[in-house]
Amino acid sequence: MSPTLITDDFATYMLVVAHPDDSEFSSAGTVARLMRAGKRVVIVQVTSGNKGSADPTADPSRVAATREAELLEATRRLGGPEVIFLRCMDGELTPDLDLRERIVRMIRTHKPDVIITHDPFRPYSLHADHRAVGMATTDAVYPTARDPLYFPEHYAEGLEPHKTAEIWYFGPEQPDKTVDITDVFDLKIHALMAHVSQIGDGEGMAERMRERAQELAKDEAFELGEAFKVVQMRR
Repeated sequence: MSPTLITDDFATYMLVVAHPDDSEFSSAGTVARLMRAGKRVVIVQVTSGNKGSADPTADPSRVAATREAELLEATRRLGGPEVIFLRCMDGELTPDLDLRERIVRMIRTHKPDVIITHDPFRPYSLHADHRAVGMATTDAVYPTARDPLYFPEHYAEGLEPHKTAEIWYFGPEQPDKTVDITDVFDLKIHALMAHVSQIGDGEGMAERMRERAQELAKDEAFELGEAFKVVQMRR
């Protein structure tokens, strides 16, 4: 795998994730590195995790509000990437044309050079929302956001086609890009700890995440990493 030091010419990175905390578990170190490098980072939060509670009496709207607040605190700790809430229904996502249009709208609005999202092609990717977001995002990048005859109503809003350069899939079976997060690992854990409703007091979290980051960086010259599968769309 090739190490990544965030020295590329790309200016704007967009994460498209299913649930609050998905971006922190998968990519918080990378986000911190990007922010430190002066890159623009936009997080498109597809659902607000309104079913993410073990309490059968919980009010889904309250769960969603809590999880949105936790995400905003987590991103504040990482340096303040932009966050956009689509507020789709948790557990009900399908990679259909409606979801694709909403993601295309985000791509045409923010014009990312790189999109970071769930790997929908990984064997045994068990969460349906993760698969749906990864696939809808893939289909949004190519060819939908690129080609002008898709969603021509976007033109009325001043949104023009956009070509994204790369997709980075997190959680892949065979990654080929590793970002060095050694210097920002503590920030990753600090951001994760904002998701109190999901991880409680986070006992043992730092140790587990460190072991995983060490495993991902085992073939690299640095200690801790986050790994991705990269698909190049254009240069």
